[in-house]
Amino acid sequence: MPARTIEEVIAHLEVIIERSIATGDRLGYFAALYNRVTQAVREGIRKGEFQDGPRMERLDVDFANRYLTAHELYRAGKKPTRAWQQAFDAARNGHHVVLQQLLVGMNAHINLDLGIAAARTCPGSEIAGLQADFDRINTVLASLTPVVEQELDRRSRVFDVLTRIAPKLELKVVGFSMDKARDAAWRFAQELAPLGVKAQAAPIAARDLAATVIGLVVLNDGLVIRLIRAGESRDVAANIRELATGEFRNRVPQIIADPSAPRPATPAPAG
Repeated sequence: MPARTIEEVIAHLEVIIERSIATGDRLGYFAALYNRVTQAVREGIRKGEFQDGPRMERLDVDFANRYLTAHELYRAGKKPTRAWQQAFDAARNGHHVVLQQLLVGMNAHINLDLGIAAARTCPGSEIAGLQADFDRINTVLASLTPVVEQELDRRSRVFDVLTRIAPKLELKVVGFSMDKARDAAWRFAQELAPLGVKAQAAPIAARDLAATVIGLVVLNDGLVIRLIRAGESRDVAANIRELATGEFRNRVPQIIADPSAPRPATPAPAG
C-alpha cells in the first residue's frame, strides 16, 4: 500500500532497513540514506522552513512512493523503471562499492523520479511556484553527502585517505554531480508539468534511458573504485547500521543492536 504521509514513508523505509540488516541485503544501503533525507525534510516542514509545508509533504510522499513501488516490484521479480532496475541489480552485486550503490540509487531517484513527482504535485502553471521549495529539498539532499562520506570513511581505510587527500574526488571519479542532477530534475519537471499523464509517458521513458547511461558511468570500475573496494568493510549489516545510525538513534536502537530483538514501541510523532 502506498504511503500517504511522511510518517508512513519512514515506517516503510524502516521495514526495508530492518529486513536488510537481518538478511545482509545491500538494498538496505540506499534505504538507510533515504530515511535520513526523509526525516530531515520532515523536520524542515515542522520548523516551517518551506514556503508551503503541506505541499512539500505531498511532494515528499509522491517522491518516496516512486522508490518504494520500484523496490517492491523488484523484490517481487517484476520490472521497475530501467534506472531502478540498474540500481537494484548493482546493490545485489557485491562487486560495487557502497558509494557506487548509494549514488546509482540517487541517480535513479533524482534524475528520474524527482522531476516526475514535482510535475505531478504541481501540474501546469503551478510548477513555477514550487521552485524555491524544490531548491530547499535539494539542499537537504546535498547536505547529507559529507555526512555519508564521514560514515564511509569509518568503514573503508582507503576511502578515508582519498577524502583527506582530495575532497569530492570520489564523486568525480564515479561521474555523479548533485548540482547537475538537481538542475536537470528541475528542467525535467518543467517539461512534464504542462502535459497530461499519458503525454508524459514518452519523455519519462526517454529520461529513464538517459538516467541508465549516467548509471553506467557511476558503476564503472576504475582504479580509485578498485582501491576503495580493497579497503572497504564487507560486513553488509554493519555497513547498513553505520549508514542508519542517524534515523535509528532515537527510534529503534534495539533493532540496530540486535535485529532479532523485540521491536520497541514507536514514539508518537511530535507536534
